[in-house]
Amino acid sequence: MTDTDVRDRPTRLRRLARPVTEAFAPAVWAAAMPLIVALHSSPTLPAALGWSVLAIVFSSLIPYGVIWLGVRRGTLTDHHIGRREQRRAPLLAGLASVLIGLTALIMLHGPQELVAMVVVMLVVLLGTTVINQFWKLSAHTAVSAGSVAVLVVLFGPPMVAAALLVGAIGWSRVVLRDHTTAQVLTGAGVGVVLASICFLLIAP
Repeated sequence: MTDTDVRDRPTRLRRLARPVTEAFAPAVWAAAMPLIVALHSSPTLPAALGWSVLAIVFSSLIPYGVIWLGVRRGTLTDHHIGRREQRRAPLLAGLASVLIGLTALIMLHGPQELVAMVVVMLVVLLGTTVINQFWKLSAHTAVSAGSVAVLVVLFGPPMVAAALLVGAIGWSRVVLRDHTTAQVLTGAGVGVVLASICFLLIAP
């Protein structure tokens, strides 16, 4: 291996890590999981699509629309909110949006599993918000690990293999220097614990 290869290796790793981080960002999970859970719990496809759209609007589109607007206005440095001190306002806005969506689902008698999924997102987001006031916890691994925990509950042990994806996401965050190894591991642990407890307690 030449000196040039050694110098270029970190750059190549970052180029590989960037699409992993973007493809499996919290916004993506927040949009995908309600659809998956709604399809699993609804009696018909139209019902599943209707319930999932309601959940996705409040759990993904509005929270990440707030972040996008913050980036456009210059109040946030990037859409991953890399600076910990900038995270409070958008995370609180996200909490409010998810809470409104959860209230709507309950009042409209949405599928219990979907209600449980939205509660999971609310609690994981709340835990991430609290910890981020003191320490830069990885929201990427918290959300992805929590989502995988729900998938395991819904579809059984084979979904444990999806933990490899959480590992890849954590790797990407460390390679991009957005988080330390401790921050991604703690995020994954927090996500699994909170998601498992909430979903098992609420889902039928």
